[in-house]
Amino acid sequence: MPADTGFAVNNYKDWLVALRAPRLGGSRLVRLMKHFDGAGALLSATHGQLRKAGLDEDAIAAIRNPDEQLFASDLEWLEQDSHQLISWQDERYPPLLRDISSPPAALFVEGDPDILWLPQLAVIGSRNPTTGGCDNARDFAAELSRQGLTITSGMASGIDSVAHQAALDSGKPTVAVMGTGLDRIYPASSKSLALRIRKEGVLVSELPLGTGAKRSHFPSRNRIISGLSLGVLVIEAGLRSGTLITARLAANQGRDVFALPGSIHNPMAKGCHRLIRDGAKLVEAVDEILTELAPMAGQLAGELKRQIELQPTDRVAVSLDSGGYDPQLDEDPDYRVLWTCLGYDPKPIDTIIEQSGLTARAVSAMLLMLELRGKVEAHTGGAYSRKK
Repeated sequence: MPADTGFAVNNYKDWLVALRAPRLGGSRLVRLMKHFDGAGALLSATHGQLRKAGLDEDAIAAIRNPDEQLFASDLEWLEQDSHQLISWQDERYPPLLRDISSPPAALFVEGDPDILWLPQLAVIGSRNPTTGGCDNARDFAAELSRQGLTITSGMASGIDSVAHQAALDSGKPTVAVMGTGLDRIYPASSKSLALRIRKEGVLVSELPLGTGAKRSHFPSRNRIISGLSLGVLVIEAGLRSGTLITARLAANQGRDVFALPGSIHNPMAKGCHRLIRDGAKLVEAVDEILTELAPMAGQLAGELKRQIELQPTDRVAVSLDSGGYDPQLDEDPDYRVLWTCLGYDPKPIDTIIEQSGLTARAVSAMLLMLELRGKVEAHTGGAYSRKK
């Protein structure tokens, strides 16, 4: 486990045990953590206290007598490079996801967890798309990636996989939310894609290791896809497609829902047309999406401001190059590296991250600091430049 995770082994054990207790996943476990004031207190509670909190005997048995073999296996997985467990109480927990009505209690993460703090757009659609649908998914995902949005999807066959691949082929990261444990790849045809995402993006699941694919897992998985994202773009979907469930979840979470129109003769366009009739935004170009997402992007920026505990009224604008000396900025090598990467033309944040070699979260926090001090300017689509 990386040294900067902020968790001791005991903290991992508490969460791993709780996550494997039957019927305690998701928002129910979050409520229990609030009730008992943490995973440690939950595990040390008496049988009577657990019963009073609404736990059944199976859940109590799993908490009071955990499977040590499963725990050892979980810890062995976490000890591998790029493997993380981010609990609901962890400061690294994605802020937009935390605010949905049923946030997952914890996320198993494989890859760079800082990617989860980048502005994301979910791109979803049919598992059996038309050639035109694949072309649209590829074109939109590639351009959205170049404009600074991270593509998030479910790694399913069809539109999901095409969108992930397009982002990666553009040299940008992508987020795949899985409906299995991270040690299980579903569908099997996505194995090579999953291997690439592990290296160049991030895989996420709320399900414990060893959990296989079940039909009931995927609607639950879909709330995480939309919860991580600023909005959802539906490329193609039939009238009975599970994609429509994700779109409804997104709307209920206050996310923008976008849909591409299609031919009235294409059965894979009928779901998009229904979404548009129900209030989804009809889009034909990437710029239309970027404009609509600006307010939600501002909410994400606000969460980052709170993370760096910045009080803007106590700050003054400074120049990194001359005058207004401020040791916090001028003597910090990371700020100097970041400043060197910035020019007067807008540059996508993921390009800045790549060129600077800094983490996504560090770059996001520093850009916000510089923006508040009047030194950088944010542009549509998550791009930044030096302020003229």
